[in-house]
Amino acid sequence: MNPSKVAEQVLAHLDIDRAIDLTRQVCRVPSILGDEGPLATLLSSTMSDSGFDAVELQPVLPDRPNAIGEVRFGEGPRVLFTGHMDTKPVSIGWTKCGPFSGELIDGRIYGHGIMDMKAALACQITAIEAVRSSGLDLGGTLAMAAVSDHMGDQLGSIRYFEEHHADMCVLGELSDNEIFLGHRGRYYFDITTQGKSAHTCHKHQAINANTLAAHAIIELDSSRLEPDLDPQTKALFGPETMMAPGRVYGGLPPGGPSMIPDECVIRVDCRPQPGVSVETVRAEIDRCLDGARARDERFQAEVELVDVKAPYLADPKSTVVQTMVEAVRQVRGDEPELMAAGWLGDTASFGADISTVIFGPGGEPVYCADENLSVSDIEEATKVYAVFAALALGAAG
Repeated sequence: MNPSKVAEQVLAHLDIDRAIDLTRQVCRVPSILGDEGPLATLLSSTMSDSGFDAVELQPVLPDRPNAIGEVRFGEGPRVLFTGHMDTKPVSIGWTKCGPFSGELIDGRIYGHGIMDMKAALACQITAIEAVRSSGLDLGGTLAMAAVSDHMGDQLGSIRYFEEHHADMCVLGELSDNEIFLGHRGRYYFDITTQGKSAHTCHKHQAINANTLAAHAIIELDSSRLEPDLDPQTKALFGPETMMAPGRVYGGLPPGGPSMIPDECVIRVDCRPQPGVSVETVRAEIDRCLDGARARDERFQAEVELVDVKAPYLADPKSTVVQTMVEAVRQVRGDEPELMAAGWLGDTASFGADISTVIFGPGGEPVYCADENLSVSDIEEATKVYAVFAALALGAAG
């Protein structure tokens, strides 16, 4: 059976109303980082009611499990659909409806976190159901993992792959229904400037660590690191390794004693492209701190690497990418462009071991008041997931 016949058969069994209804349901359940439990319960119940196998609330953190399940078609590859349940806090300024209303207005569903990435979870489950109903001669397993703690330490994904494997994976991060090969990584460095404390009335006996930090912040903010990159990586991600002083922990607490602080911590957020090492970024930070020292000879600081999340880049010739290319061709009728993201995905924790492609509904801007997604985008994503799954399990072979 050729790909067009596969697409025709599986799409004939796709229930778009189901995808829309399930998207609205998940939008009604708050799942801000740390409170993923209720959404995990809804998704696991949905899979159980649908007849998925091996449905489980997989423990990750207290009251913050993963929701997992699978549908088996006999011997063959294990194909995973995955995405995170946790969201950022709610933005202020909602006017169309409440952030957890799941309202359908003029062909668009409104909900906090719908693009990152509640809609994708609903689309993935619906797509697996369509493949199961299609009657196609398939071999393998379609697995579903809705994970927690993506915006923390990615412990949900790490926990899932401690117990399960996959031959290929689709991560449903928001890609505007385009094919993303990968994303930048994230390196966090803490820079602690060291001054000399004194009572405010003895200002000239002190060295204000906040002032020293200000010199470092100016230098760090002006960084324009452009490391050597291969042409494909440069074309996908751009030439610059973005780096910014994101948070400052300094000074005295409200109501604290009157004194000049001797310590201030700058959290530097670095977003490296694939192939950019920690050492390369650290060298750039050291260069910036030398600039701060040139501004003020009293400058002293310690630098600590506190978090590493790896960049990810899939091989465009890999089976998982080429299968997704064919799925998009069948649904949209055009040749998809291969792209990449600036944000961080859970593939930072598992992409080195599991061949993964990124595809999902929704795009920038995200996490804003009145966040919404069109029904047509949800429909297209669900179709692509369903065709991808059928092709991946060998229906075209």
